[in-house]
Amino acid sequence: MRRTSLAAFANRITLPDLRLSPGEKLTPERIRIELLSGLTVALALVPEAVAFAFVAGVHPLVGLYAAFLVGLVTALIGGRPGMISGATGALAVVMVALVAQHGVEYLFATVVLMGILQVIAGVMRWGKFIRLVPHPVMLGFVNGLAIVIFLAQLTQFKVPGTVESTGHGAGGGEWLSGAPLWIMLGLVAATMAIIWVMPRITKVIPAPLAGIGIIAAVVIAFGLDVPRVGDMASIQGGFPAFHIPSVPLTWETFEIILPYAVILAAIGLIESLLTLNLVGEMTGQRGGASQECVAQGAANVLTGFFGGMGGCAMIGQSMINVKSGGRTRVAGIAAALLLLCFILFASPLIEQIPLAALVGVMFMVVIGTFAWNSLKILAKVPLTDAFVIVLVTVVTVYSDLAVAVVVGVIVSALAYAWNNARRIHATTYRTPEGAKVYRVNGPLFFGSSDGFVEMFDVKGDPSLVIVDFEGSRVVDQSALQAIENVAGKYEAAGKKIQLRHLSRDCHRLLKKAGHLMVDSADDPDYALAVDYNVRTGILGGH
Repeated sequence: MRRTSLAAFANRITLPDLRLSPGEKLTPERIRIELLSGLTVALALVPEAVAFAFVAGVHPLVGLYAAFLVGLVTALIGGRPGMISGATGALAVVMVALVAQHGVEYLFATVVLMGILQVIAGVMRWGKFIRLVPHPVMLGFVNGLAIVIFLAQLTQFKVPGTVESTGHGAGGGEWLSGAPLWIMLGLVAATMAIIWVMPRITKVIPAPLAGIGIIAAVVIAFGLDVPRVGDMASIQGGFPAFHIPSVPLTWETFEIILPYAVILAAIGLIESLLTLNLVGEMTGQRGGASQECVAQGAANVLTGFFGGMGGCAMIGQSMINVKSGGRTRVAGIAAALLLLCFILFASPLIEQIPLAALVGVMFMVVIGTFAWNSLKILAKVPLTDAFVIVLVTVVTVYSDLAVAVVVGVIVSALAYAWNNARRIHATTYRTPEGAKVYRVNGPLFFGSSDGFVEMFDVKGDPSLVIVDFEGSRVVDQSALQAIENVAGKYEAAGKKIQLRHLSRDCHRLLKKAGHLMVDSADDPDYALAVDYNVRTGILGGH
């Protein structure tokens, strides 16, 4: 088995590539599209980062710094140009318990450890296991996240409260009612209408940016009393400063932060890798899963040392970027740098943007993210797949993404194992010498081992029985044990059994039983698994 050194892996990390596709360099028109897309994303990041900071129980700037640092690093060295990363709700809901019990400094230390674990996952190339996520789980994932994004916007329909008075920022009061509610709904609908109509008129400006700009101009010009970004919290701040987390360097501290770091690292990587696949399907480009793991880890390590709450890929902002035309790293870099400019210089202006405009943008993201075709295919796909789609969607909404994906994969794996277990069967015939031959078909593994044992008629069979595995494959120890059990029954009855067409790796284990006669003259040799190197096109064995 080949070993991958850290230096060798580092050589495979793709440095910032500003091309749209191989052989196609950026043009002034492409740069304009990327920068405007980045501006749109940056505007949408502000309320999201602030809201997630409130969820985690930390200052809004902690969420904004995370959005800037994580977004910048992943845009520079991530595995998928066009993806947007930052502070997310999936991580914030885990962080809140840590912050409440131990304080924000322990959160910073946890984020650093979380990043280290993600870098290790990338170096070990564990990101490739995301391919084990079935398509029904992916459908449930996007549907669940679309619903989560929609529900998150509903908090903006509450009377804004201050951080000091409510502890929750915007959305900390009662629900809007009367004229304020209708004005809010009208502005949201107007924003969605602009986003829908704008591409049919012109594509010079990204539709979401046009919606935000027009609605903001109307609100400011007419002095409409509606919730604005500044009602959530002030986003004014300085450049993030280097800060070593103020926690005791003891084993007790490690025991406190390790469980949170593991959970956060897992959630962050799962959400990032699924988003990577989703963006890849939309843009028709491939991305490096392991490189994305390293980028996410490096971003979180840096963020932990600069007072950020950590983060991962954001499907909502990634969809905004892709729908606005962002395809290269330029858009992600621009979004991060513009967000920093908002914090340093433009906070009074950004705080005047009505939340209704940003809610309208996110509602359009929800419409574009939800896999509406999954509703049509529910009655056409196998019942198990339909159940997995619904299950993952529900668990994503009511629990969290990591649990939903794990549950979906487990259910899919169990369904696959059960379906394969039912495939085991055998046909029989007699040889001219009087021996009875069982031709086994279907995989022999833990799920089918009981059915395999029940196929044999030990009492009624002749003195010599031949079991032919040409149409089967012995997979695991349960299968080997089942074969030995069958052989033991024939031996107890004073009969002989021969095994044919077994792979060589099974011979050594089976011969340990002593009483088995393995006919190996015509047994096949099974090749070992290989890796395909997409960069060189060369097959490499282990």
